[in-house]
Amino acid sequence: MGERKNISGQRIRQVRLQHNLAQVELAAALNVDYGIKLEQSDISEIERQDRSVKDYELDAIARVLDIDPVWLLRGNI
Repeated sequence: MGERKNISGQRIRQVRLQHNLAQVELAAALNVDYGIKLEQSDISEIERQDRSVKDYELDAIARVLDIDPVWLLRGNI
């Protein structure tokens, strides 16, 4: 296991599963709603903390999942 590349991946996975969304569905919503082209494999890498997340990607993920982006970064605040 390598160095973590983000701090929000586990929380993204948690909320995605609470919304009963598959990784491919999250990727599709990001593309359709925000023009962000991520593949299912990108979502998987983000959730495993193997890929960094750009700020605009994190914001769009938070919008799709209807969650505060600050929570994705910090957890319970």
